[in-house]
Formats: sequence, structure tokens, C-alpha cells
Amino acid sequence: MAQINWKNEVEKRKEALIKDTQDLLHIRSLLDEENATDDAPLGKGVKEALDFMLQLGERDGFTPKNVGNLAGHLEFGEGKELLGILCHVDVVPEGDGWSSDPYGAEIRDGKIFARGALDDKGPTMAAYYAMKIVKELGLPLKKRVRMIIGTDEESNWRCVDHYFKHEEMPTLGFAPDADFPIINAEKGIADFDFVQKKMLQDIPVTNVEVVSFVSGKRYNMVPDHAKATILIKDNQDDVVQQFEDFMKQHELEHDYHIENGELILEVKGISAHGMEPKNGTNAGLFLGEFLSNLGLDAKAAHYFQFVSDYFFNDSRGVNLGVAYSDDISGELTINPGKLSYTKDSGGRIGMTCRYPVTNKMEATKTKLDDLLLNKGFEIENFSDSKPHHVDEKEFLIQTLKKVYEEQTGEKAELIAIGGGTYARSLKAGVAFGPLFPGRPDIAHQKDEYMYIEDLLRATAIYAQAIYELTQNE
Repeated sequence: MAQINWKNEVEKRKEALIKDTQDLLHIRSLLDEENATDDAPLGKGVKEALDFMLQLGERDGFTPKNVGNLAGHLEFGEGKELLGILCHVDVVPEGDGWSSDPYGAEIRDGKIFARGALDDKGPTMAAYYAMKIVKELGLPLKKRVRMIIGTDEESNWRCVDHYFKHEEMPTLGFAPDADFPIINAEKGIADFDFVQKKMLQDIPVTNVEVVSFVSGKRYNMVPDHAKATILIKDNQDDVVQQFEDFMKQHELEHDYHIENGELILEVKGISAHGMEPKNGTNAGLFLGEFLSNLGLDAKAAHYFQFVSDYFFNDSRGVNLGVAYSDDISGELTINPGKLSYTKDSGGRIGMTCRYPVTNKMEATKTKLDDLLLNKGFEIENFSDSKPHHVDEKEFLIQTLKKVYEEQTGEKAELIAIGGGTYARSLKAGVAFGPLFPGRPDIAHQKDEYMYIEDLLRATAIYAQAIYELTQNE
């Protein structure tokens, strides 16, 4: 059959693609469980975005299905096998400091600015129009094509969990929710807490008592703020001077003040995604390290010494005895994202461990349990999402490589990541775009945007990919 010019087909639909993208971006689709209803179990905004996509699909002749108000799909074509395209319409909170309305979807300098522009509403619409092009051209396909739309990707994945309990698993597929060229390996993700066990309170007289200490809210973020409240018997000025010296030595923003006779210490770090702790500065670990060097009461000394020994300046699990790396996906990383201590309830360290695809988490957890046995800590709230890896020789990867190289003229390198995409819920699934090499990743940041040129390029790549992936049985 005649060669299809995919870029031309996208160009013909450019205005409609941009308008539909803006309309989807106008919806404030944030998780809102406080105002949940039966027909909107994750909140009104998220449900509105799901409905928007299902109605769009119905308008364009796809077969829509709402699956429990948590997910949905749009399908066309015939065949026993199913090609899945996994997208999501929920977004993270917009945060402060935007230069235009986060849901305004304003276009300036060739970019469309909105929360979700890059993650994942822009790419969702690119994939949708790619399906629309293949459908409207009436091309012969040997598989069905189904866009699966999630609504809880940014939180707990209840959408895909529910979806795959009730609907069939695609034979193969991709998630347009990461980077080009092709992400074929995603590390395992284990989240858990180390909890300080009740200690017999021996109460030697010490100079410093830690009343409370807190840093971080999420396992998968490097904490950018830490605060401690301490009581000092003598020489408070000495402790303040030590604090000043320590923070200056490490070039960290910090502050202190006295409130009701207690000394409040605060430290500012730099936030980053927990999959690579070295990209941030963990405020909690620095403040914890400082406190570990003071003459503390026994319970606090036990906690802060543990934090210092096993986490300070070590994001690779070396001191914990669980360091590991492989050629496919690199090194194991550990990010203590939630640290807390009070004199009544003791201390906790909540962390995410991103582990390589050949690493066995069962063995790693056994090593941690053994280490903690004598350390006065135990593991709680353990959860584990297994690593994901699709071999380069697979039809899926070979096809996507060919499509990407034909359309961009660049080599399609394979990438491994420490984050998780919906691709890991498929047996044969990879993350594929939409971020082109060299473009900044501004997902989750203020003034999130997607280049319109990239939106169009991605649509053309996805259209050809859908066509080529459905040509065999």
C-alpha cells in the first residue's frame, strides 16, 4: 500500500488536536477523596476528565467503556489480540509561582502551559489523535487498539488495579508518560518504614533533650525542610554556635529561634524525585546528622545515631549492606523521604528503595530484617512493586525502534529508569515518549509546558507505532 505521510495527517488535524488538548487541560483533575461520591470515588475533577475522554471517543466513533468510575477505555478495530495504550488524566497539585493560570492552557512561545501538559494530558491527547488518524484512514489492522485511561496514577494506582481485575490484559502496549526513545526497564519500587521499638527508658542526665523532629511528607521525594524542637539545660549559646557552624560548613540555608524556652532549629534542603536522591539535598539527614553529635537523651541518641550511621551520605544502601547494581538498570537507591521523632513515640524513617531489575527484593528484605534485629528497629508498612523489563529482541521494542528512527532520523537507545509508569502493569509494555532527548523535564514543576511542535511530532510517532504494532498476529 502507498506510503503514509504521518506528519501530514497530523498537520491536517492540528487545530482540533490543540483545541481538544486545551479543553482537557482546563479540567482541574486532582485527587479529592474528601468530596468523593459513588460516581466520582476519587473526586469530581478526576471524574470530569475521564468523562471528557469517553465522550470524545464516542463522538469520534470509538467504543467507550467506563470501568467503575476509576478508569475507562476507548477501543476500535478487530482481532483476537489487543494493543493497549496506557494513559492517565489525573494531575499533581499545581503548587505556587505560576506565570499564568495552571489550568488556563495558555499558548506562548510555541508552548502550551498547564498542569498536566506534559504529564500526562498532552501525551494522552497525542495518543488519542494517533488512534483517530489510524481509524479515519481505514487502515487494515490485525489487532484491536484500546486506550486505557487511568485516574489515580499520581497516587495509588487504584485505577489500573481495578481495571485489570475486570478487563482483559493487552497482549502488548505502551505508556506515553515518560521519555523517548524507549524505556524498556523500570526498577522495582519498595516503600517501607524503619520504626524504633519501645526502649526501656534509662534516664541519664543529659544536656539536650529532643522534644520533636520532623522532615518530609512522601517516600518518593527528597525532603527540602526539616525542623527540630530541643530543650537545653546549659550553654544554649554553644549549641546554637555549633548549629551555625555545621550548616555553614555544608552551605545550607537554616534558621533558629527560641519559643517557650525551647530551641527550634530549621534547615532548608533541595527537593527532588526520590528515585535519584543525589539530585536533591535531604534536609532531614543533615539536621539528623547535626543532632547525632550532641549529648542527647538515650532514646534520641539511639535514633539519630542510627540515621547518621545508615543514611547520611549514603543513598546506595552500602552501610545497610544491601548495595546492588546491574548493567540493565544501574544501582539500587534508597531515599529516606519521611523522618520523624518524638520523645513519646520514638522515631521512624520512611523510605523508598528503587532496586535493579535483576535484584531480588525478598533477599534484600531478609538482609534488612537481620540487620535490624539487634538495632532496636523493625520494618513496618512494607509494599513492593516488582521491577519491569522487556527484552530488546521483542517485537514490541524492535517495532518502536524502527518507527522512532524513521521519524526522527536518530538512533533509538533503550533507557532504564528508577521511576514507575503504567507500562509496568503490562507483561509486554514499555514507556514511549513524549519527552524528546534534550528537552527539560518540567513535569510536576510550576509552569509545566509541552512544546506544540513536540505534541505534533509525538502524535505522528504514535500513529505509525499503532499501525505497525497491529500488522502481525
